[in-house]
Amino acid sequence: MMVNVSVKFPSYDSQGRAFVTWRPVEVKLTLAGAPAGASNVPVTVSAKSSAGGGALAFATTLTHLGTPSINLNLPANGAPVSVWVGGLYPKASASYGDVVLEVRAAAGNQLLGSQALMVRVRKNADDLTAAERDRFLSALATLNGSGTGRYTSFRDMHVGGPPDLEAHGGPGFLPWHRAYLLDFERELQAIDASVSLPYWRFDKAAPNLFSRAFIGLPDSLNRVQFSAGHPLLGWVAFGAAGIQRGRGVGPTTVPALFSEAQTLNTGGSLHASYSTFRNMQGNPHGSAHMSHGSGWITSPPTAPRDPVFFLLHCNVDRLWAKWQWAAKLHDPADPRSFTPAAGFPPGHRLNDALWPWCGPLAAPRPTTAPGGTLAASPMTAAPGLSPKCRDMIDYLGTVAAAHQAFAYDDVPFQK
Repeated sequence: MMVNVSVKFPSYDSQGRAFVTWRPVEVKLTLAGAPAGASNVPVTVSAKSSAGGGALAFATTLTHLGTPSINLNLPANGAPVSVWVGGLYPKASASYGDVVLEVRAAAGNQLLGSQALMVRVRKNADDLTAAERDRFLSALATLNGSGTGRYTSFRDMHVGGPPDLEAHGGPGFLPWHRAYLLDFERELQAIDASVSLPYWRFDKAAPNLFSRAFIGLPDSLNRVQFSAGHPLLGWVAFGAAGIQRGRGVGPTTVPALFSEAQTLNTGGSLHASYSTFRNMQGNPHGSAHMSHGSGWITSPPTAPRDPVFFLLHCNVDRLWAKWQWAAKLHDPADPRSFTPAAGFPPGHRLNDALWPWCGPLAAPRPTTAPGGTLAASPMTAAPGLSPKCRDMIDYLGTVAAAHQAFAYDDVPFQK
């Protein structure tokens, strides 16, 4: 029997594929086929990457200090050995399988085992490859289903009246929208697991994003135009075909709003508490919405009808994630991580369940719950099907053991 090594990730999707972010996961390596009486077998674990592909880091504990390769001794009796595997920041994948974990014998370099995977993170939409862009747009169009697909639930979660009070105007704004985006992204990944939700970095010009080949450009009547054969040509948001968006943002536009540096300094100090940082709900968040001048995106009850809404909010969440990383504020038990203020309605306190994932509630809170529970992921059980505000804070599993299987291309994991 030939000596070989099985590589077992903690989770796979329905097609047996493994995905990681910058946050390492514990992988089990097991030697098989060693002759009776054999001693331990020294191996080297490393990654083989395609051009432009992802890269991996390895360690024997959960840490951000992994290295591109690691030497281990695998017991001849088949006892599993753990190695922690994550993306080697900032080298993310562009497609599934563009990086392969390899286990090779230290003596002779024989390949004993391998596993193709993807370092899957959220990226700047303006930097996507054409293939990444097209996979995202195709999944988005499928989710929309010409106005009859799962997308309608996300439209109906973000409307005026009681639902608006759950999502806006208080400390729960950022946790609520993080859950909302995660739910949305997981529905896209159920269609194409290689897709991540990209972000619109709205303090810079985005000529690739604001083009007919990507998110579209509005004409003189504010009707968004796409290139021939574009997946979103069949977009239906509320019974009518097409997208209404003002002409305030074009390929060279830099919207008049806080820069990233200004946003991270919201409240006067980079390391201020959440009570000051959450003021970014006005500027840049609100300013980014209004930068388009008119159209669906400028009003909360209609904004999700325009797909650019999700890219805008992905950047809002990225800014929160970057602030959390810079301030080292991932622990829900630290009042600086989430500081609710007195007088806000339910849904805005640390231990409040987030609507609609908690189900219908009694008036004056929403009495319906579009979409049901939060979409499950084959990669992790976190944050649960009915998350609370506190569950959305430590998204990378920096403090807790659980992670939510998403990350940003410019926000590393740091333990």
